[in-house]
Amino acid sequence: MTPRGQAVKKRAFLWLFLVILGRPVWAFAAPLNAEASPEVLVRTKTEEILHLIEHNRALYRANRADLYSMVNKRLVPYFDFRRMSQWVLGRYWRSATPAQQHAFTQQFTGLLVRTYATALLSYSGQRIAYAPFRMDPQSDHAVVRTRVIQVNGGPDIPIDYEFVHQPDGWKVYDVTIDNVSLVTNYRSVYASKIRRDGLPALIDSMARVNRANP
Repeated sequence: MTPRGQAVKKRAFLWLFLVILGRPVWAFAAPLNAEASPEVLVRTKTEEILHLIEHNRALYRANRADLYSMVNKRLVPYFDFRRMSQWVLGRYWRSATPAQQHAFTQQFTGLLVRTYATALLSYSGQRIAYAPFRMDPQSDHAVVRTRVIQVNGGPDIPIDYEFVHQPDGWKVYDVTIDNVSLVTNYRSVYASKIRRDGLPALIDSMARVNRANP
């Protein structure tokens, strides 16, 4: 992977859903409607998670299991990890057994959750600007375009969240950071590992990393 690709991979989770909108806590206390729009999902879940981080940072630093549990509960239901896994593996998904597909999706989900959760602890007050949200009411795809504003005056970071509509609501299936797709980035990394060692070896290595961070 190029240095740029490595940097993008690291930033992908540092900025994923890191938004401050200034609403009071009660604004996101009620459960989300399953048919909430993609923009509402991004805004609302961001506030909810950042509120918990800001008020429980010491607890989460001391007990990562609680941090991972919070992210699993608050964020995972709004991602289509199976679709992401399918696109990350590409042609290797089609040749994988159902058991391998399930195992990869499970380990890939765990990897993303832990990486994102750990990055949350580094949050330091960045804010975000939203582009006007427009969505074709007849389409089952939508994009929420945002731009992270750096507190130190550094260059803004554009982040786009791509959604697909499922029977149980809108789900994120890709995130593009600074014009680099998260799914495409992982596909490149994993394809080289599969060609070298095979899919079972890749799944085993992901499982070892996840077991090391229970």
